[in-house]
Amino acid sequence: MTQWHEPVSGFQYQTHSLELSAQTQAERLTACGIDPAIFDDDVDPAFFIGLAIHAGIDSGISAEGNINMLQQLIQHRPAKLGEMLTVKGEIKSVAAVPRGQRVETDVWFEDAAGERVISCPRTSLRPQAQTNANSGAGDKPRPVVDDLAVLTLGEIYQLTPERVKSYSVEGNSIHYEQAAAERAGFRAPLIGGGMGVHYLTAQMWHDRRPKSFAASIYFRRPIFWDEAVQVGVIEEGDSWTGMGLLKLLMAGTGTGTGTGASQPAKVGTELSLASYQLAQG
Repeated sequence: MTQWHEPVSGFQYQTHSLELSAQTQAERLTACGIDPAIFDDDVDPAFFIGLAIHAGIDSGISAEGNINMLQQLIQHRPAKLGEMLTVKGEIKSVAAVPRGQRVETDVWFEDAAGERVISCPRTSLRPQAQTNANSGAGDKPRPVVDDLAVLTLGEIYQLTPERVKSYSVEGNSIHYEQAAAERAGFRAPLIGGGMGVHYLTAQMWHDRRPKSFAASIYFRRPIFWDEAVQVGVIEEGDSWTGMGLLKLLMAGTGTGTGTGASQPAKVGTELSLASYQLAQG
């Protein structure tokens, strides 16, 4: 039975090894509605967001009810399907905020030579049940997508409860249980941050397969399990500087069907690219 710990600065995660198989990647991406062939023999780095969270769970740090606020995703080089990696991590800081605790962690994945392959620094909100605050989790970064009109629009995906439950794994029931989502103040379960990032990385590999990149990912609005989403890209010359995962809303339906008039899309998740090096060939 897992022994749970309160998050404290300096807490070291347990070290363990893992690999992501081609079968597992295919199953999880197919659940998202993404063609796994887009990634060839690369691991979709979005998987490491969830794996980093579960590294904390395995070390006794609960993720139940936590809200992912800022996720950095750094690919030093592509991880390969079937490659054995070592997971390491620590809690960098814990700070009190009006809604609970703001927790900063760093989790990374090393190869056999001890070199970092993927790094996943993260800032999350750990809500406190006794607080009545409905805002206040620390400084809010400026939007990456200031104007939806500048986006080059990409793929559209329709989410469904079945699709989200097929993707989700145990650890935070607000992603797959209606009652848990309502207790957390949401109208319905919301997709995990990592699931939404799959749609962004799929566009990256489809259009501009990277060798390495450094991204900061902001979770601006919850994306619910019955919404449709669309990928948008900020292009500057031949470069990409940012991306957004847009919530496509329909008036009066909640499902994107029927006769309701379309409402303006809103940014659910956005991604800022600090660096981006294309793969060769």
